[in-house]
Amino acid sequence: MALPVAFFALFFAWPVAAIVARGLKADGAWRWGRLADVVTQPDIRHVLWFTTWQALASTALTLLCALPAAYVFARLDFPGRQVLRAVVTVPFVLPTVVAGSAFLALVGHGGLLDDLWGVRLDTTVWAILLAHVFFNYAVVVRTVGGLWSQLDPRQEEAARMLGASPFGAWRKVTLPALAPAVAAAALMVFLFCFTSFGIVQILGGPTFSTLEVEIYRQTSEVFDLSTAAVLTLVQFAAVGPILAVHAWTVRRRESALRLVDPAVTARRPRGAGQWALLALVLGTVALLLVLPLAVLVQRSLDAPHFGYYRALADADGGTFLVAPVHAVWASLQYAVAATAIAVVIGALAAAALARRDAGRLVRGFDALLMLPLGVSAVTVGFGFLIALDKPPLDLRQSWIVVPLAQALVGAPFVVRTMLPVLRAVDVRLREAAAVLGASPWRVWREVDLPMVRRALLVAAGFAFAVSLGEFGATVFIARPDNPTLPVAVARLLSRPGDLNYGQAMALSTILMVVCAAALLLLERLRTDRTGEF
Repeated sequence: MALPVAFFALFFAWPVAAIVARGLKADGAWRWGRLADVVTQPDIRHVLWFTTWQALASTALTLLCALPAAYVFARLDFPGRQVLRAVVTVPFVLPTVVAGSAFLALVGHGGLLDDLWGVRLDTTVWAILLAHVFFNYAVVVRTVGGLWSQLDPRQEEAARMLGASPFGAWRKVTLPALAPAVAAAALMVFLFCFTSFGIVQILGGPTFSTLEVEIYRQTSEVFDLSTAAVLTLVQFAAVGPILAVHAWTVRRRESALRLVDPAVTARRPRGAGQWALLALVLGTVALLLVLPLAVLVQRSLDAPHFGYYRALADADGGTFLVAPVHAVWASLQYAVAATAIAVVIGALAAAALARRDAGRLVRGFDALLMLPLGVSAVTVGFGFLIALDKPPLDLRQSWIVVPLAQALVGAPFVVRTMLPVLRAVDVRLREAAAVLGASPWRVWREVDLPMVRRALLVAAGFAFAVSLGEFGATVFIARPDNPTLPVAVARLLSRPGDLNYGQAMALSTILMVVCAAALLLLERLRTDRTGEF
């Protein structure tokens, strides 16, 4: 635990504490009265209210749309099932900037709906809610469907033989077993929507603002660190209990009985009802997930002879100090470095948490590992500039500062992927190897590593995709002559002109293709014992 604790203390707790102290301290004294002053402001109260209710609405809408798909993937076997599973997961690993760009191409000015029917939704709350469903659909499908596929269907069949109705058997047998997974998925979706930044920044315009967007505005536009610090504390106070409950539900889900191999629970659809449900899920995936991405690609090809893509190699547009295509190479370099860091930190933390003799303090670190997903990434990024500006850690001009920030987001995914597999390793195998004279390092190399190798590769893939799309912190610390892809897309979208818009669509498409390729590779590596999100 020493290295993970030191990493999170140095590169997460310290930057966040630094920006909070900078905002709430004046002349060496803490100004706690500033908390009440900020929270009682009408515009801040409006931001808090919108952040909360849109997160609740997005969570409910995501569950409504995705739970039928979780059943379909868990219980039905049909041609193209694995490919469709990968397609469903693509939006989750896409950067939120790309998700926002895809819906902007669909519902914004000059988008598909605007061209066909003159309908624009880019400044309405519906665009934000639908984009959140698009982004979080896979969270429910993978989390709930992963457990559902491992529940023995014969238990529900036995209840029906004893006289229960189909709904009654599902409500009394299956639903209680699924409850931890449903709760974990709902909490994770709520967390992502509550801290939403890229999607709201692009689709909300000046009308809608979440806490994350308001923190960014107060920090980078108004330069009011005091208000930004208060909002960071408010977000932390809201996210902390959510993460604690989420950690508890995850432990309940991991301890659930897994009686059968998921490969034997899926059957060909039988009856009109199952075929109709499959058709409904396929239609939802096509309209809600595939269509926005297809429109994104189509908009990037509007210029003849791949004009928008060729313009990416031109540095004369004035938006960047270098050609926009340079962001592709820079992002890949950053993501590889961030993946290496996240895998080392996450694997060590997962190994410590998986030990059956781990103390309560170590188990409590499980919830703390998720904090970077819930605390403002904007605060972390700006905190890097404030805290890491003096020797021996003056990293403001160092390239490593970007991978460090990205690894903070990637490490929790590594832990969540590897932890179930490590906990499934029979401790008696380790004990037998130790009795035969193997050192602890050899026990890990000969016993644990062969069992977790695939999970480790899957974890690395997810960390790579997540690092590639990190935006909230990177927007502050990426240098103008070395921007990442999400930062480049956001800058292009913020400038008027068809060329800038087309280049943003082209860069978003490139980012989508890279993430999708990484995900398809993960699906080939994935085993049913690896973690689900």
